[in-house]
Amino acid sequence: MTSLPAVTAIMPALNDAEALPDAVKSIFNQDYAGPLDVVIAVGPSTDDTELVAFALRDAAPPSRAVTVVRNPTGATAAGLNVALLAATGSIVVRVDAHCELPANYVTLAADTLASTGAVNVGGVQAATGTEPFQAAVAKAMTSRFGVGDAKFHYGGDPGPTDTVYLGVFLASALREVGGFDETLIRNQDYELNWRLRDAGGVIYFNPDMVVKYQPRRTLRSLGSQYFQYGQWKQEVLRRHPRSLKPRQLAAPLLVLGCIAGLLGAFFGRPRALAVPASYGAAVVAAAVSASSSPGEAARLATIFPTMHVCWGVGFFVGAPEIGVSSTPLLVPAAPQ
Repeated sequence: MTSLPAVTAIMPALNDAEALPDAVKSIFNQDYAGPLDVVIAVGPSTDDTELVAFALRDAAPPSRAVTVVRNPTGATAAGLNVALLAATGSIVVRVDAHCELPANYVTLAADTLASTGAVNVGGVQAATGTEPFQAAVAKAMTSRFGVGDAKFHYGGDPGPTDTVYLGVFLASALREVGGFDETLIRNQDYELNWRLRDAGGVIYFNPDMVVKYQPRRTLRSLGSQYFQYGQWKQEVLRRHPRSLKPRQLAAPLLVLGCIAGLLGAFFGRPRALAVPASYGAAVVAAAVSASSSPGEAARLATIFPTMHVCWGVGFFVGAPEIGVSSTPLLVPAAPQ
């Protein structure tokens, strides 16, 4: 009987004392029959994240050993690379502290890697909310009007794709391309998947791999998130122009069209309002269509433009100069 490959789950954690136990326990509860361990890269937190991580290490079952390493910068990509250095599995599972994996996640991923020859597989980012605003954000993040044609937001047919949520990687392929780019604050996953594809690898979407995701709880934090998405998408496209997808131009073109329309109306051309007026009508229609109550429709009518406009403005502003480089921090070809 052929033995199953060893798997390591890598997880950055920063100020995640409350969320970390459930995320780690979802790894403990995997039905994968092969070796499976966890590496938690703890950043300089202001809460008890480090204490919680060590407690989880000490309480881990024998079949699910936990290693805790320190991530001095606290940055997500740096934490993933630090954890990757300590990973011993031939398959690496990326896990975020605010997500929970279904029990069959690793088994499905390992089977998909083996059957497709892909270097990275992933599934659906199932946004869910526990309070009214968060639930509305979840609906926006799982609608085509809200996020375009990225299948990992709402599902679709299995097959090769440009990027996936989180990701389960062949460790050798991940190391060969240098790991995660530590100079990117956002959009690291897309950029990494571009490098993997550019090196000849296949990124594969499996809709049966569904991971719960908790979206932002306030309009301000949502706007900040999408502003950063736009900033760092521009930087990734600057470095990798061939990675451009049409959906990535939708928000910037919307912002340009609305600004042009408002300026045109200001200078006496009311017909120029056609673009902002059409967009406003589309927002209302999408909000009503996706909602289950008038209150939720009202929330969606503010959430959709917040996502789109903040993303588009961020794209034009671009990434801050600090830390921006065209060279990712390379990780060793094999763990030490």
